[in-house]
Amino acid sequence: MTRYIFITGGVVSSLGKGLMAASLAALLQARGYKVRIRKFDPYLNVDPGTMSPYQHGEVYVTDDGAETDLDLGHYERFTGVSAHQNDNVTSGRVYRDIIARERRGDYLGATVQVVPHVTDAIKQFALADQDDHDFILCEIGGTVGDIESLPFMEAIRQLRNELEPLQTLSIHVTLVPYIAAAGELKTKPTQHSVRELASLGIKPDMLLCRAEHPIPQSERRKIAQFCNVRAEAVIPALDAPSIYAVPLQYHREGLDREVLRCFGISDAPEPDLTRWNDVIERHSHPEGEVTIGVVGKYVGLQDAYKSLNEALVHGGMAHRVKVNVRWIDAEIFEQAESDIAAQLEPMHGILVPGGFGERGSEGKIAAVRFARERKVPFFGICLGMQMACIESARAAGFAAASSTEFGETQEPVVGVITEWMSREGLEKRDAGGDLGGTMRLGAYEARLSANSKVSSIYGGTTAISERHRHRYEVNSHYIDALEKDGLIFSGMSPDGLLPEIVERPDHPWFIGVQFHPELKSKPFDPHPLFAEFIGAAVDQERLV
Repeated sequence: MTRYIFITGGVVSSLGKGLMAASLAALLQARGYKVRIRKFDPYLNVDPGTMSPYQHGEVYVTDDGAETDLDLGHYERFTGVSAHQNDNVTSGRVYRDIIARERRGDYLGATVQVVPHVTDAIKQFALADQDDHDFILCEIGGTVGDIESLPFMEAIRQLRNELEPLQTLSIHVTLVPYIAAAGELKTKPTQHSVRELASLGIKPDMLLCRAEHPIPQSERRKIAQFCNVRAEAVIPALDAPSIYAVPLQYHREGLDREVLRCFGISDAPEPDLTRWNDVIERHSHPEGEVTIGVVGKYVGLQDAYKSLNEALVHGGMAHRVKVNVRWIDAEIFEQAESDIAAQLEPMHGILVPGGFGERGSEGKIAAVRFARERKVPFFGICLGMQMACIESARAAGFAAASSTEFGETQEPVVGVITEWMSREGLEKRDAGGDLGGTMRLGAYEARLSANSKVSSIYGGTTAISERHRHRYEVNSHYIDALEKDGLIFSGMSPDGLLPEIVERPDHPWFIGVQFHPELKSKPFDPHPLFAEFIGAAVDQERLV
């Protein structure tokens, strides 16, 4: 029997519901259970693919090509379980599907309403693809009381009545603020949030209380009394030194033990936390440090590069070093060229990440040139690889080299891709069509040159699969000219038409990839490209 854990939040947003869900799933997994996590987002966008990173953070892409919430990155990094299309559902997707069915006449003339049609669709998403999982965790975005989340709350209420008594569990994440002037923790926000949730027909079984200071037993008993839960079901969630310390912290507070008790499970094995103890040991006791300069466009909000930041941390764990990430706005290199050396000389590695649009592109190209000429380890991802190809083309004599993404150009080294081979066959896109969901998305295979650096990094294999999210490709007509100048195309799509990886054999470490390797990196299994990039940065640090 698959059991469902519904996770809601109250008082304020950004309390860490996603991290809590990922941590609980990791603890249940450590006890031998098969788990899956889902995120229900109340906004009306079909997916976050067209949303600004400044509003929503990064877009996390799954193997099957879904553009999803960044919380799914936490889910995968903590459990190693690959997410898919049905693991992130939005109000927009639900309403789109319902309206399409109504237009086809599927409802046989009935009046289409929030209840039962919208709530039934939400329940179908929650119950889909159980695949013999022991636990499915469903996180509801937003906070209790939000207008847009009401259909999801109603769907949860109905599911709790429709499923078996010991098949569902409600966990509510709240804030217990500390009022410095009074020198006290305040429990009223939690009480009011639970009351609001109860008014929607949902009684929480457990409370996860975010706090900056330890919550005394007396306050936990007070919260339990006024919120109608067991005192043991009031779990403190204090700030942790690292997100990877959270599973162990929750285990010490009894989170997984209380969850199992609520489900009536008394014979669960003790968790094997060896993996997490090793992660914390590597993260907490570095034997050195390196500094990586990330030259990007959205550096004002680090959540825009959440998976990238974590992958760099994982690469550091592989070498037991602390990775200091210096976020550098690419536009500053366009305003004053003298800033390039001042900003980049202290770096032990330079990374140019993915992005969209022309803003900051010349600054990224300047960063690539600095890394190439100064022999600083360089890693280009997606747009970063395209900038590396444009920079190489200019160095090879194509002064007008650019991308059609930035406007008309005489030398389109990078251009929009309108067709490619996918798992389903030939994919076609109109260059002037919709933006949402029309990119090359999800996992695609690449073939590696047998004697290339990337082949050795991947353990000698010549076939890999990585996740993509892009609309533009390097123009294969320029490959011969660029290879003559020293930029080797060491990875191509299986049909040999789309460049996937470039590298420079005459450089200590210079690699660009069209895909997003950060999406598959995990603290207990760092992605090999990030592990080797940080290893090159360690070597660079020793040379300085």
